[in-house]
Amino acid sequence: MSTGPNTPAGAPDAGGAGEMSYVYAVGREGPALDGLATRLPGLDGRPLRPVVGGGLCALVSSVPADAFSEQGLTAQMEDLDRLEAVARAHHAVVDAAFAETAVLPMRLATVYLDDFRVAAMLARQRSDFQELLGRLEGHVELGVKVYADPREAAAAAPAGPSAVTPSGAGAGRAYLRRRQAQQRDSQDVYQAASDLAARAAGLAEGVASSRAVHRPQQGQLAARAGVNVTNEAYLVPREDAAGLHRELAALADGAPGVSIEVTGPWAPYSFATAMVAEGVDGGGPR
Repeated sequence: MSTGPNTPAGAPDAGGAGEMSYVYAVGREGPALDGLATRLPGLDGRPLRPVVGGGLCALVSSVPADAFSEQGLTAQMEDLDRLEAVARAHHAVVDAAFAETAVLPMRLATVYLDDFRVAAMLARQRSDFQELLGRLEGHVELGVKVYADPREAAAAAPAGPSAVTPSGAGAGRAYLRRRQAQQRDSQDVYQAASDLAARAAGLAEGVASSRAVHRPQQGQLAARAGVNVTNEAYLVPREDAAGLHRELAALADGAPGVSIEVTGPWAPYSFATAMVAEGVDGGGPR
């Protein structure tokens, strides 16, 4: 989260006392973002407005200062329902802006004390932002996750010959053999998933302009059963995205216990927010 001292005289209006400026996305100054700001609501239905500086335009809305202070923001991020509402509103603005023109998605909960500081940030970051907008223009993001699920592979395997369960020492040896076989099968599934991830990376390499490697998702964040082995994003020319999406999705066909999830096209979160300085908090879709 980015904040600063009191607003100097003559600064643009941030929406009133006790409020801060929430920034959704940054693009080039022009009618595309100006028009979007007049017809699209921001967080909690608050109106959007354009803030310009350095030939750039930020889409901004006012938010309560107490709710987006360090303590207030921490409380919101710990409330899963509220976090989902903030994320949905944020991404709705970014996606609508991205449909109109090239934009840099800001991280979730990027806030400044007022519009003056937003404009100053745009002027200060002008060179980096303009360069990045040029690189991202005409591109979209595809997400690629590979999963390994040894239990699914075991369930899909043909049943072995039936046999009488031994007793005594023979039962112990039989149990150890079964465990060793299960471990080998599990290792085979993880190796197959690793091989699939390598094939996906090789396929995307010939098309993508850039690659971002994210931390594998776990627990409730994981979209599928099993273990998320790789979680990557690719910056792809818009005209190539559909074809690459189909080719990547087909890679795991017929591989029990191994699956691939391909998402997008998205606004290029993974390739835009890394350039935003000043220590803002948050993130985009994985």
